[in-house]
Amino acid sequence: MWPFTRKPKALDPALLQGWTDWHSHLLPGVDDGIRTMEDALAVLQWYEASGVQEVWLTPHIMVDCPNTTAELRARFAALRGAWTGSVRLHLAAEHMLDALFEERLRTGDVLPLGEAGDHLLVETSCYNPPMNLSALFSRIRALGFYPVLAHPERYFYMEKEDYRRLHEEGVVFQLNLPSLAGYYGPLPARKAAMLQKAGWYSFTGSDLHSLPAFRSVFR
Repeated sequence: MWPFTRKPKALDPALLQGWTDWHSHLLPGVDDGIRTMEDALAVLQWYEASGVQEVWLTPHIMVDCPNTTAELRARFAALRGAWTGSVRLHLAAEHMLDALFEERLRTGDVLPLGEAGDHLLVETSCYNPPMNLSALFSRIRALGFYPVLAHPERYFYMEKEDYRRLHEEGVVFQLNLPSLAGYYGPLPARKAAMLQKAGWYSFTGSDLHSLPAFRSVFR
């Protein structure tokens, strides 16, 4: 979720022209993101008017939000059936690296990212990593997936050398655009600028939970 304790700086709306949003919480009624079908369609209509081409719906899967892949696929089918615009929709998930993830990974019950289905979007707590973080990334790679770490700039426990090591180990980084606008505070903004300058981001996303929040970034 975005704190919105300060007015963010504006980002250039041209960033959305032809853009693919690789991380969003637009699938209605499944997590702490968009709640209704009407709101999801309103987001997609604004995306279409803004020039966005594709969006990946990445609802949470975690111990505190144990969505099943079958349920998410059914909800996604309903949204795709209701959407008649040009923005292309895809389903994946944002997997918390917790005990539920380890069980789902063991059984192959995950929702991968990307057309080839060979990337897996994952996150940790912003403040503390799982004790077996490196081992989890190794297991993900051993099963044929590239681990994509969601919004690494938001992890307060990571320093530049941590990012460098993960990048060299093949962990892919996904930037939240609102980080560049200062939504999560000055430290994530500085880290995002540092990681962007280093060229370590491979994907960008909105991490959108509500339309008014995201629209306020592009004004």
